[in-house]
Amino acid sequence: MVERDILAACKQGIEHWKTAFNAKDAKGCAAQYSEGCIMHARPFGTFEGRTAIQGFWQDIMDKGFTDVAYTDVTWEPMGEDGYILKASWTMNKAFGVVHREHWIVESDGNARLVHDDFEVQGER
Repeated sequence: MVERDILAACKQGIEHWKTAFNAKDAKGCAAQYSEGCIMHARPFGTFEGRTAIQGFWQDIMDKGFTDVAYTDVTWEPMGEDGYILKASWTMNKAFGVVHREHWIVESDGNARLVHDDFEVQGER
């Protein structure tokens, strides 16, 4: 896969995640993570694997959080099959930063998160 195709797949992955989140589809969010992904959700804790990650997002959705948007997005190549995304984000009830989302194109051609590190910095 050429570099621009890898980047396009990674960008498609985050768009799928945002669409699922805004539709209150925790399973759809979790599907954008690799099976063994580790997610650091500051200050909430660390969640490992799709099941734990889906539970985290379901809880956030059940508390009424929605309307996620990313700004100041940067993409940096990582290895031969992935990219690191860094950004600021907002939701209807909170804002923060993505310190590091590591997206990798898996064997099925879809990009998924293998590592996610984000932080809630305040309420809105």
